[in-house]
Amino acid sequence: MKIGNKIFEMRIGSRDFATTGHTYIMGILNVTPDSFSDGGSYTSIDKAMEQTEKMIQQGADIIDVGGESTRPGHVQIGDEEEIKRVVPVIREIKKKFDIPVSIDTYKSAVAKAALEAGADLLNDIWGFRYDEKMAELAAEYDVPVCLMHNRDNLDYDDFMEDVKKDLQISLDIAEKYGVKKENIMLDPGVGFGKTYEQNLMVMNHLEEIVDMGYPVLLGTSRKSVIGLTLDLPVDEREEGTLATSVLGAIKGCQFVRVHDVEKNVRALKMTDAILHS
Repeated sequence: MKIGNKIFEMRIGSRDFATTGHTYIMGILNVTPDSFSDGGSYTSIDKAMEQTEKMIQQGADIIDVGGESTRPGHVQIGDEEEIKRVVPVIREIKKKFDIPVSIDTYKSAVAKAALEAGADLLNDIWGFRYDEKMAELAAEYDVPVCLMHNRDNLDYDDFMEDVKKDLQISLDIAEKYGVKKENIMLDPGVGFGKTYEQNLMVMNHLEEIVDMGYPVLLGTSRKSVIGLTLDLPVDEREEGTLATSVLGAIKGCQFVRVHDVEKNVRALKMTDAILHS
């Protein structure tokens, strides 16, 4: 992946993510009863496998498995319950399909169980700042990580500079525990620790996150910033999501995390063709 003058190579599972001119798709698989968009849809193994197969056929490059809703106002669940939700699904995906699997968790006990089950990437919405043992695990298992920007307050002095400073704290934790630089991607954290206006602003200035020198994942799928802008319910935010995915590609993001794989694949294939013509 070319970011500025650098080519980035990242191995996730058995796959190398190292081409220029391509935006990769992370397909969302929520095995939760209460996620804001698709809660309860894939809580059985059979339904989860059907959805996984569908996303792979539509062009997903990674499957992101989540066992706890992180929607605004969510109730935190215990480690054991989260493990019970995600581990059987990860095992079955790895058994049936040849595709990298990401575990969406910020808890080291869940992450360890997921890695033992075959997960290939740690997707941490707190960027190692909730549980530093996540960084220790990432180094021990030598797996890639996605470090997302997040905050439990909105006390920004200079918004974009503060976002980058917060992400640098996550990067410093990663370095402290020996996580390899080539195993790190960043996520600006749309929908987390930001106002509506700040969510729009971080998307408009994604190039500043890209310029930090790591691959960037953008996760906006069906989020409230889209719903508020378009005045649409969660099941009618596909076009808004596509607009943000295209913007992300233009700004230099290498990955997008989405529910609707097929249409994002098509939109990004067209965008990539234009950008690299």
